[in-house]
Amino acid sequence: MSGRGKSLSAELLQALHEGLVIPAHPLALDEQRQLDERHQRALTRYYMASGAGGVAVGVHSTQFEIRDKDVNLFEPVLRLAAEEVDRAKLERPFIKVAGICGPTEQALEEVEIALRYGYDAGLLSMGGLTGWSEEAILERTRKVAERIPVIGFYLQPSVGGRIFSFEFWREFAEIPNVVAIKMAPFNRYQTIDVARAVCYSSRRDEIALYTGNDDNIVNDLLTTYRFNVNGQPVEKQVVGGLLGHWAVWTHKAVQLLEEIKKERSRGEISPEWLTRNIEVTDSNAAFFDPAHHFEGCIPGIHEVLRRQGLLQGIWCLNPNETLSPGQAEEIDRVYRDYPHLNDDEFVKAHLQQWLSDSSLLSSE
Repeated sequence: MSGRGKSLSAELLQALHEGLVIPAHPLALDEQRQLDERHQRALTRYYMASGAGGVAVGVHSTQFEIRDKDVNLFEPVLRLAAEEVDRAKLERPFIKVAGICGPTEQALEEVEIALRYGYDAGLLSMGGLTGWSEEAILERTRKVAERIPVIGFYLQPSVGGRIFSFEFWREFAEIPNVVAIKMAPFNRYQTIDVARAVCYSSRRDEIALYTGNDDNIVNDLLTTYRFNVNGQPVEKQVVGGLLGHWAVWTHKAVQLLEEIKKERSRGEISPEWLTRNIEVTDSNAAFFDPAHHFEGCIPGIHEVLRRQGLLQGIWCLNPNETLSPGQAEEIDRVYRDYPHLNDDEFVKAHLQQWLSDSSLLSSE
């Protein structure tokens, strides 16, 4: 049962603040564009085996069309991921995050579905609320946060987001049961707005900052944000990522975050990390297709997973959503130029286990 006012367990809250790799879970379809349950489950198994600290399901990478009445896949994809996580019995924290969208009534209905399947938090999208005032969106957030821990989401305008004021984020951070904010405006100024707003908040120590800036992952994770708050320096670190980019090459993403944590603890950042940031961003450009206004971002993720055998094809619910001209060649290029970033060998070694209906996963 969902109960009133669900909160994160102490163990999950600590893990969230220490920093996790949280992939944005794709949707596996067959060539009839119907749910491919076998590969959908295999993806969840892959993320757990890779060492990810959670999954985000029902988000942009899962395709917003899953909510359409003639598709009706929101509940099934949440259920499948939850079943796999529960079945794995991982001996480490693993956060289940449900994407929550729409006006307040729809958002609360989605929250109830998420709670039914044991989800720990909701990634609350601000998209699609054209004409809503900032105060109305804050009130919607308060109502959702009364039911489930909320991860805020600053989504870039080019894929349906909107610009919010510093004052909005400062008020947002004061809402009880907001546990994290995913910063994904793909914009330095707007990212700083969120970090500064949280530093000014009385709840600054209760909110974890996560990068969703797929164009600047490594730099975000290496940066300490420091602001003068009432004459005192206040610092916040971007501790982890909730990323569509981390839906692929996830095993290497987990290794990357662990390396960055060690680097942060040393207190000295090697200049080599600036180069690594460019390598990761260049790879992301091939997957996410900014050259064509991100039109190929979901098919780009699918193409990498298809090459690895984790998906059968790159089909999307929208038949017009496919790779952009030259995108496959760009993926070829980043595979060739950055072989140390892919986890093909890891996937190859475990793929049949993940695709097996009888697979009982253990943490690796």
